Amino acid sequence: MMQVTQTLNEGLKREFNVKLTIADLEARVVSELETMKAKANIPGFRPGKVPVVHLRKMYGKQVMADVVNNAVTEANKKIVEDNGLKLALEPQVKLPEDQNTVEQVLTGKADLDLSISLEVLPKFDIADHSDIQLEREVASATNDEIDEAISRMAEGFRPFEEKTSEAVLGDKLTIDFHGKIDGVPFDGGKAEGHELELGSNQFIPGFEDQLVGSKSGDEKVITVTFPDDYNAANLAGKETTFDVKVHKVEAAGELKIDEDLAKKFGMDDLPKLREAISNVIESDYKAAARNKLKRKLLDALDTKYSFDLPPTLLEQEFNNVWAQLQAEMKESGKTFEDEGTDETAAREEYMRIAQRRVRLGLVLAEIGERAKVQITDEEVSQALVVRARQFPGQEKEVWQYYRNNPQALAEVRAPLFEEKVVDQLLSEITLTDKVVSKEELLKDDSSEDSVDANVKPKSKTKSKAKEKAEI
Repeated sequence: MMQVTQTLNEGLKREFNVKLTIADLEARVVSELETMKAKANIPGFRPGKVPVVHLRKMYGKQVMADVVNNAVTEANKKIVEDNGLKLALEPQVKLPEDQNTVEQVLTGKADLDLSISLEVLPKFDIADHSDIQLEREVASATNDEIDEAISRMAEGFRPFEEKTSEAVLGDKLTIDFHGKIDGVPFDGGKAEGHELELGSNQFIPGFEDQLVGSKSGDEKVITVTFPDDYNAANLAGKETTFDVKVHKVEAAGELKIDEDLAKKFGMDDLPKLREAISNVIESDYKAAARNKLKRKLLDALDTKYSFDLPPTLLEQEFNNVWAQLQAEMKESGKTFEDEGTDETAAREEYMRIAQRRVRLGLVLAEIGERAKVQITDEEVSQALVVRARQFPGQEKEVWQYYRNNPQALAEVRAPLFEEKVVDQLLSEITLTDKVVSKEELLKDDSSEDSVDANVKPKSKTKSKAKEKAEI
């Protein structure tokens, strides 16, 4: 009979010792061999007539290994059920370190003696959320915004006519360019037949201005300096020269906004096009308002809950967030000093973010479980369709990857579950709408509404790692 003895109960850590005697192991091996005997098909023996002794010689050690694995699974289940535990992570099994002892267990000459370490989820009471009062910001699309959007769309159909006079802002140039730093070409600094509209600000500041006044056939050397915050660290702040050849200068024609334009976008008339654009803009505003409201809700929850966190779960979360930050800093060439901090302070800050993520994640999971929040297969399938469409031409491969990978599928299900729990919470609190402007809705107020109410970003800009760390 399996003996399970608890050896540690400290905070959220538990350890158990599991023992199976030689006799217990032997009984299990014999049972497995008898089952194998009924199915075995070995040359020289009739089906079901292979002697157990022969099977033991051939498969004894393999069967014993299976018995040990099954015993570990059984022990884990017994520990969880008998103690009413909710595990934070998969149990860690520690077999005897001495290889000779392991060999003796597998050959049926020694008892099985192993330890199982667990981290359990903390127990906490669900707080009363009815006293939470939040404002939901609401913004509408203005006529000016709709007009601006239509103008941008119409730009794609604006006619251009070649001219021989000097280029002015608004003209379109067809150019070749070749960039160099200290006479050495750099990646991405060369193109042929590139179309550039002067004044579009597609290029480094100063590049387009120096092409004003050029004509077809001109060759120029343009000197500009990459911005200090340029996303390629090897180019940021560097003075650069571009050899430019102008092949063609074209003047912009009249920008037409009429019924024909609406039809080009599949609409019956301009009012229908304006309505469609308004719906798109307001959909974006609703998504932004939802994100801000969710952050405020999580901030409110964060003040209501305080409990111990599973150490390994917290460590894993911190490592994920920290790895993201380091990858971002390596890509941008930034240092902690550039962000007005140092590594020690940054680690403390991101540890608090990890603590918040784990704590709120556990709170949302518990609230969802008690509210019996369910995610249907149809909802998961719809989310997979959206994700697969992000990879044109690879939709089938993406779909199969998620369907064949339970862990990846869980990553699709998790945010769906979280959003439903947020909806559940919003139904329990006092929620009022506040009409705001586009600017107020979209302003970056991360320093005030940080995911961690106790963490204030020390830099002027919030890192992508911190943005991604938000729940």
